[in-house]
Amino acid sequence: MEYRHKSSPSPRKFKVVASARKVMLTVFWDSEGIVHIECLKQGNTVNSERYIYTLRKLSVRLKCVRPTKHAILHHDNAKPHTSRQTEEALHKMNFIVLPHPSYSPDLAPSEFYLFPKLKDHLRGNHYGGDEDVEAAVRHWFRQKCVDFFTDGMRQLVRRWQLFVDRDGDYVEK
Repeated sequence: MEYRHKSSPSPRKFKVVASARKVMLTVFWDSEGIVHIECLKQGNTVNSERYIYTLRKLSVRLKCVRPTKHAILHHDNAKPHTSRQTEEALHKMNFIVLPHPSYSPDLAPSEFYLFPKLKDHLRGNHYGGDEDVEAAVRHWFRQKCVDFFTDGMRQLVRRWQLFVDRDGDYVEK
């Protein structure tokens, strides 16, 4: 019960709006385009076991779309990416892993380039479910030309150079 003076206006009641659901998206890409995409079902989390499963799928996919002897992988320092099990699996799959400084999303091309552009495209749209979101994401990626992905990798090189030039200081836009 709320106590207020009779002449006071009634308190405002706010309408509850359902918040937007989020879809966990894992994307592996290079200067030529998308190599592998996975959407995680609602309520699931990425742990080492799940990440290794994804890396195995990536390894198979790479043999088809980018048949090289060794693939170079750049990922951040999230626990599933740096666990002993993951490091052993990466070694067995012959991935070369680039180092990534802790707490440096400014040096992760998906964080500073790919995802912001994707979010801008998806913002304001309404989707019936996770499958519709995944279809929209895949469609958006298919529409991108090679130059789009090459530009993202060029920005990574530029940011790494700034990082080195600044002795590891944060790289801004």
